[in-house]
Amino acid sequence: MAIVCREETSVGAVLPRLGAGADDALREGRVFVGARRAIGLADAVAAGDEVIMYAAREAGPEAPRILLEQDGIVAAYKPAAMPTVADHRGASGTLEQEIAAMLGPPGRVLAPTSRLDVGVSGVVLFAADEGARKRLSRARDEGHYRRHYVAVASGAPADAHGVWTWAIGRDRDPRRRRVDGRDAVAAETSYEIAARTSMATLLAVEPRTGRTHQIRVHAKTAGCPLFGDDAYGGPVRIVSERGAVRALARIALHAAWVEVPMGTQTLRVEAPIPEDLATIWVDCGGDPGAWNEALRPC
Repeated sequence: MAIVCREETSVGAVLPRLGAGADDALREGRVFVGARRAIGLADAVAAGDEVIMYAAREAGPEAPRILLEQDGIVAAYKPAAMPTVADHRGASGTLEQEIAAMLGPPGRVLAPTSRLDVGVSGVVLFAADEGARKRLSRARDEGHYRRHYVAVASGAPADAHGVWTWAIGRDRDPRRRRVDGRDAVAAETSYEIAARTSMATLLAVEPRTGRTHQIRVHAKTAGCPLFGDDAYGGPVRIVSERGAVRALARIALHAAWVEVPMGTQTLRVEAPIPEDLATIWVDCGGDPGAWNEALRPC
């Protein structure tokens, strides 16, 4: 629901015109004035501004879960359909909120130290206190925060292994990124081909930097966009050899394990390959045993 205001007003004055559930939408962070999230009834609305109420997020087929809690670090599994943090559809139903509620007490604050896009599954690390946040931030700055992904791509990179080094910047569409886009910054992604079929390539991927959509943009530029990744040219359906068509409800990218130093030891957290991702690979003619190769460091 969207309303364009013809004169200067306030969110409180516009809210009743948005219909049933507008009060809940404001409280949940689903009301925006243009690109700005509305905070309260007194927020100003200028003439010509568009006030938008986004629909509440529906629960996905998978539930998040806590994988580990240790020394102020909370590792969680994020289902593909769930956002990591609040977006235009509010904070309700996000991984951040769901994990905080599991841990308690009410109002507990968690700081995500990594984020996965909607459509992507896997391990996300949260800091539950300032000490953990500093340790994880230092590990990232020193290049010791290791994230290993697996992906199912259409096409294949030119070489069996290597490092993608294209700089990534903003696209004209603010929701996307592109190589050498506006304000481009250096980006590095290690990759290795784990297996191939006539339809797809199974990749092991490790980003050395943390740019928005980095793996997805690099894969597209390498000529092997990921299955389910419509934003970057990936196929959104699979046609089997028998002609059966299956639409894809996720991006074929999964954060399989994360390693960070913890004093004299290394903390490693793993998230098993989800069933919907495993099915994509099998539907592309892939051998289920190939995941073992894809999970090795690259």
